[in-house]
Amino acid sequence: MPESLFAPPPRPVEPGLYCVATPIGNLRDITLRALDVLRAADVVLAEDTRMAGKLLGAYDIKKPLLRYDDHAGPQVLPQILDRLREGQVVAQISDAGTPLVSDPGFRLVQAAHDAGLNIHPIPGASSVLAALCIAGLPTDRFMFAGFTPNKTTARQRFLAEFKSLATTVVLFETGPRLHDSLSDMLAVLGDREAAVCRELTKLYETCVRGRLSALVADPALLAPKGEIVVVLGPPEDVAPSQDNIDEALKSALETLSPSEAAQKLAQIYGLPRKDIYNRALKLKDHE
Repeated sequence: MPESLFAPPPRPVEPGLYCVATPIGNLRDITLRALDVLRAADVVLAEDTRMAGKLLGAYDIKKPLLRYDDHAGPQVLPQILDRLREGQVVAQISDAGTPLVSDPGFRLVQAAHDAGLNIHPIPGASSVLAALCIAGLPTDRFMFAGFTPNKTTARQRFLAEFKSLATTVVLFETGPRLHDSLSDMLAVLGDREAAVCRELTKLYETCVRGRLSALVADPALLAPKGEIVVVLGPPEDVAPSQDNIDEALKSALETLSPSEAAQKLAQIYGLPRKDIYNRALKLKDHE
């Protein structure tokens, strides 16, 4: 019987470390390849073995579970590397989503690379990409910035790093901190477009989109329950005022001719060179 192009049979799972994406809510979002690897694994590494046990149990998979998180990682790392050297299949999963994205695992993958061991990604669910899909904000360039800091001062300092970044920014946030965090975003970044995505792929999935001022005022976002992803649109282009242009021209005319100053500022502001040149001549006449 010829092989189907739409449902290829599973391939043998070779020894190595597999970073396996797991569902972020809906258990049916697991991939066929993820199930193949989990069934073939000699051991499954998990941040929370109880959560991992529920996932494996849903698919009737019984495997040894080994806790791997920021605390246990240094202690179990030598054991994991020994298993890999012995030719075992080691699957690393996160509580939800793609491993290493705001989850432990970087040190393990780095150590496996240094030891010349095989490492394979098994892609799948990601709350970052799911939020980008439904936020309705630019996706051609984006930055994932993880969780915001707990305290207001630290959070505002953190957000200031993105003020002039011309990309969409994706952040994780908790329900109790959401209102304060949105308020800080408005104060630091201005009233830009944003989206609050909650409980993605779950029964009560919501996506509230609008300007930050509207999101801050929305009573439904005061302290919502569940896991939250905030997507911030890039800063909007604002036309420079005449005062801004005049100030820049006066500064430029201290060292440049009107023609040179007009050429430079036309490139910066995206305005006709002729208009800026005429304004430069008027400013020169007033001196």
